[in-house]
Amino acid sequence: MRVRYPRTSHLPWSPGATADDVRLADLGGFVGREVVVTEKRDGENTTLYRDRLHARSLDSAHHPSRAWVKALHGAVSGSIPVGWRVCGENMHARHSLGYDDLASWFYAFSVWDGDRCPGWDETVRFTRRLGIPVPPVLWRGVFDERALRALRLDPSRQEGYVVRTVDGFHRAEFPARVAKWVRPNHVQTDRHWMSGPVAPNGRGAAGPLWDVRAGLPIDVPALLAAVGLADGAEDALARLDLPDRGRPTGRGAGDLVAPGAARDAARRALGAGALLGRRGGPIGERHRPCPAQPGARGGGR
Repeated sequence: MRVRYPRTSHLPWSPGATADDVRLADLGGFVGREVVVTEKRDGENTTLYRDRLHARSLDSAHHPSRAWVKALHGAVSGSIPVGWRVCGENMHARHSLGYDDLASWFYAFSVWDGDRCPGWDETVRFTRRLGIPVPPVLWRGVFDERALRALRLDPSRQEGYVVRTVDGFHRAEFPARVAKWVRPNHVQTDRHWMSGPVAPNGRGAAGPLWDVRAGLPIDVPALLAAVGLADGAEDALARLDLPDRGRPTGRGAGDLVAPGAARDAARRALGAGALLGRRGGPIGERHRPCPAQPGARGGGR
């Protein structure tokens, strides 16, 4: 069954709310609770299931900007448990804001097990094991309206922020547990981004590392550069022992290798610790769903 992502209310002090938007009148769902504030990124709301995916519209058709997230879904879908879904932003195409240092072209901001949204720390562990990052965390602590009002964003680079409770919640509680702040005059283009050619956002050095974890085809020169081995590329490639490889001359199709062989070779040559730099199992490990633990605390990000 396809499930539309709930509508997120604007915080009372959000300058980007329009006449059609919903403002949160009562902050009681946050008061006294630990919350996490993440950057709101300018992408296309997208939901991944084990056997399908869709944009905000449940009957969304194909668009070139959705090709990469479809490939990602093909790589990770087998590790999404039946009945679960991963909601996030498809960041491949530039909308009103452009990015040049993304860790991935898909950022997960929530995970759902049916009508239950797990706690934030469980969400982060789950998405990391899939090979999907979460948006940058801007603030975390017991809800403090003054602290949130004092957050300063760069409206030329940041769309806004989203606040949610660290504890999980039921879908019926969503309106009181999640809210957003959006920059004023957010849409600053005259033409809708889908009506013209796709202008891709740029990815940073972390991109190839997330590709490894997700099981996507690997851009070998970019991977070597990401772990500081670009200057010794010939020796590194020899140690990778990849079949039918020549010298690294660019980032064309010849520099992309299948994820299975590349992942194993990268582990041997570079070391899993250098690639991961975070807690968790070896590259390619997949999440095993754990029972709900309401109120549990994790290590955080």
